[in-house]
Amino acid sequence: MEAKAFEKSLRAFARRTPFKLFEVELVSGTRVQVDHPEALIFRGGLAIYVSAAGEPTLFDHESVSRLSKAVSS
Repeated sequence: MEAKAFEKSLRAFARRTPFKLFEVELVSGTRVQVDHPEALIFRGGLAIYVSAAGEPTLFDHESVSRLSKAVSS
């Protein structure tokens, strides 16, 4: 994913009002569910998500295959 598209898409998902869960799918197949807008920081094509348990996940624009609405369970 291009760096500008990556940041634009992350910004759009993170700023939805009201906030809704969304997923970041990596090219490896790993899925990260973003559950809070303040748990995510991004700049320059790089992002860090910190889970409620305090576990960080680092990903960049090249490792993301897509961003999507979270699937309800």
